[in-house]
Amino acid sequence: MAAMSVKPPNSTYTFASQPKAIQQQGQRQKFRQAPVEPQDENSLYANLMYDRRVIRGNTYALHTLPAHAQPDPIEVQRQQEAKRRAIARRKAREQVRTRTPEPVHDRRNVDVQTELYLEELSDRIEEADVDVQTDAFLDRPPSPLFIPQSTGKDVSTQIEDGDLFDFDLEVPY
Repeated sequence: MAAMSVKPPNSTYTFASQPKAIQQQGQRQKFRQAPVEPQDENSLYANLMYDRRVIRGNTYALHTLPAHAQPDPIEVQRQQEAKRRAIARRKAREQVRTRTPEPVHDRRNVDVQTELYLEELSDRIEEADVDVQTDAFLDRPPSPLFIPQSTGKDVSTQIEDGDLFDFDLEVPY
C-alpha cells in the first residue's frame, strides 16, 4: 500500500510507495521458459575453444587420413577411368598433329632459321670489356657554420657593482 507521511505545514510534501515490478505493454514474460526438446550439440557451444567444428592449429598442414580409413572403391575406379581417358586423348592428339614427313632416301632434315632478322648462332657467348671512371670531385665551398634557432625566450639580469658576494673577501678565516 501507499504510505503517506503528513508533516507540519512548514515542511515539504513527500510520498513513498513499496517497489514493485511494472507491467509492459506487450505483457512479455519475465523469464524464458526452458526448451522442451533437447538442443543439438552445435548450439550448445558459446565459447569457440570448446566447439568441435572449429579447427585449431596450422590449417596449411596436410590433412592425413586415419589408418583405418579405406578409400572408396567406386571413387578409386572413377579416378582410374579418368586417367585412362586422359591418356587416350593425349595419344589421339599426338596422332592427329601434323608432323614433318620423313626425308627421302639420301636426304636429311635440317633446322632452318626463318626469322625476320638473321642472327649468328654459336655456342660461344660474346664478351666485351668496358671501363668506367668518374670525374674528380670539384672543390666545394665550405659549409656555413650551423647555428640552431633559438627556441626559448631571452631574458637578462642587471648586476651592479657590489651586488655579488665574494666568499674569500667577505668571510674571515
